[in-house]
Amino acid sequence: MTSTETREAAADIAARLDGPTIAARQARRIRDEAGPVQLHSLPGRDLDVDELVRLASSVAADPAPLQPHSAFSDEKRHYVSLHRDGHVDVWLLCWTPQNDTGWHDHDISSGAVAVLRGALTEHNLAVGEDSIRTDVQAGEVFGFGPDHIHRLTGRDAGSVSVHAYSPPLWRMGQYTLGPGGLLRRRTVSYADELRPADE
Repeated sequence: MTSTETREAAADIAARLDGPTIAARQARRIRDEAGPVQLHSLPGRDLDVDELVRLASSVAADPAPLQPHSAFSDEKRHYVSLHRDGHVDVWLLCWTPQNDTGWHDHDISSGAVAVLRGALTEHNLAVGEDSIRTDVQAGEVFGFGPDHIHRLTGRDAGSVSVHAYSPPLWRMGQYTLGPGGLLRRRTVSYADELRPADE
């Protein structure tokens, strides 16, 4: 391989790792996204990813009403449903460094995650490699489509995030690594706490 081919191959790999498949690397500022889509003025239809980013940002931009819902436990992630209708659901999640969702997808739902306080780490699955890790800091928001598979962990103690989904979550796929490295998906309810699933 020539040096030009090597550079082109490296650029191709970098583009894939920094492209839209790594949702957290496309994080935006909550303050720049908050505004037009809010809980009290939802349009009565499913929202696209950009609208979910704006909704999660709007909720996160006003943290005072969320404060009473914050609680932290290393044993079990604390989460509260803030809104649910036929098109959208919104959650507040509280994190410690021991909290881990395990690998999962959101079935048919798109989503957005806005970090109010602390930081989360988004892990993206890479076959034959370590997971790709991206920290999402307080004040940042990112969105993703229904094809997105990830794992979220609390990076900092006392981290708080707002999650918005459309259509509302009913079920999710949780992934486990079985004997011989076989990847398996099992369906779980949106009401179940996600945690690493070991076989």
